[in-house]
Amino acid sequence: MTDVTATDAPATADAATDSLTVRDNRTGQSYDIAITDNTIKAADLGQIRLDEGPGLATYDPGFVNTASCRSSVTFIDGEEGILEYRGYPIEQLAEKSNFLEVAYLLIHGALPSKAEYDAWVHEITYHTFVHENVKSFTEGFRYDAHPMGMLMASTGALSTFYPDARNINDVENRHLQIVRMIAKMPTLGAWSFRHTQGKPFVYPDNDLSYTANFLSMLFKMSEQRFEADERLVKALDVLFILHADHEQNASTNAVRSVGSTQVDPYSAVSAGVGALFGPLHGGANEAVLRMLRRIGTTSEIPAFIEGVKDGNEKLMGFGHRVYKNYDPRARIIKKAAEDVFEVTGTNPLLDIALELEKIALEDEYFIKRKLYPNVDFYSGLIYEAFQFPPEMFTVLFAIGRTPGWLAQWLELVQDKEQKIARPKQIYTGDRTLDFVPASERWA
Repeated sequence: MTDVTATDAPATADAATDSLTVRDNRTGQSYDIAITDNTIKAADLGQIRLDEGPGLATYDPGFVNTASCRSSVTFIDGEEGILEYRGYPIEQLAEKSNFLEVAYLLIHGALPSKAEYDAWVHEITYHTFVHENVKSFTEGFRYDAHPMGMLMASTGALSTFYPDARNINDVENRHLQIVRMIAKMPTLGAWSFRHTQGKPFVYPDNDLSYTANFLSMLFKMSEQRFEADERLVKALDVLFILHADHEQNASTNAVRSVGSTQVDPYSAVSAGVGALFGPLHGGANEAVLRMLRRIGTTSEIPAFIEGVKDGNEKLMGFGHRVYKNYDPRARIIKKAAEDVFEVTGTNPLLDIALELEKIALEDEYFIKRKLYPNVDFYSGLIYEAFQFPPEMFTVLFAIGRTPGWLAQWLELVQDKEQKIARPKQIYTGDRTLDFVPASERWA
């Protein structure tokens, strides 16, 4: 057993007190380990060893208490329900900014001047088109292929169209690939949607805004120009902002882990898309819709709540790995839902959602467990109002998350402390077995 005790002295800037004293009861030896930013370096534990054996390591499945990097992109205080991009509260960005400005903020670390913003929008708009071979590539999928699978494959395929992307140490080249990917993700996402519906692909319209252009590529048919209601454009833009980054989540960790091999950003982001594809990460809003439909009416909510307390039901869209308070994105998305329903008409599931939220927020069982609505609770209702099928929900998530993935990737490749991701393991299998030839095993 290893006994870990912190020094009694209060934490100060003094290096002597900003440390952890660890005593190994196996040997009786004590070690001082420096504390920086309320963390210790896992490698420092390696000095604690028994005889000539391997040094001490930590076991942390899911990285529940392990910091893998230093980052200045996104700040989250889960206890207080705070989310900030580069220091700016998400509430202010959702109300006063737009997605491309937020994307600039995430990538460059500061808000743009008028000239910088105009140049950024021009670059993104100029690069929305993809090579015609990408169209052929997308058309090669089965008619019922999942849009997320198509997006993952086509994102990775872009690395073959832009082999110069492998030169990740060139600043200008990195910028070009970032612009290309933010610009082309809506095109790839829209084309995956059209393919599943058997509809012809719609090319980008560079006279439209980023989000309006995406809606055009999704829904335009025979009209000369697709005119989306500005309230819908704004609501989807807000959703993109809310999903733009969220610290070291599973998909961002995947981007960083794959990116640590110094591969091109398209391959790294493709890994992020793959991680987001998983139901435990990007599929929560679809699970919320299934739950609301199964409840059926507000009169069935009390019975459902009792089922949750008895362990027979799962309350989807409540609680979060990070937030132990009301997810700040949930409040914003709830307001966006109201704006969307002004245009599309109210989703009958909304009444169930509102009543379920009201009861859960007043019930001591859920308050004690800090189960508050998260961003997924209302987002599915909005996406459904747009007439997106559930399999498109994660595609929308991925488009919004792309600037965050790229900001994290950019930070990674410039971080001198980073190394290729290679976690340790605890081996639990057999050892030193003698191989028996097949002729003897089968005799």
